[in-house]
Amino acid sequence: MARTVQCQYLNKEAEGLDFQLYPGEIGKRIFDNISKEAWALWQKKQTMLINEKKLNMMNPDDRKVLETEMVGFLFEGKNVEIEGYTPPEK
Repeated sequence: MARTVQCQYLNKEAEGLDFQLYPGEIGKRIFDNISKEAWALWQKKQTMLINEKKLNMMNPDDRKVLETEMVGFLFEGKNVEIEGYTPPEK
């Protein structure tokens, strides 16, 4: 049976992550409160951020920028702003 969590991002009960994907206290908070669906949404935004802002994951400052954006997106309801990106029309 799949593990479920009360997802803070989606504000509903949803399937939880299989294991802690991010280290430390933030990782525990994500594991306990974020669903697979919300994590997948974050991963798309994360990829866009890394590519558009040319972030280097070997650089601690760039990792901190990404972590701040991640916490804002998953827990504070902040949208990720990417300069020059226009979402496709539906």
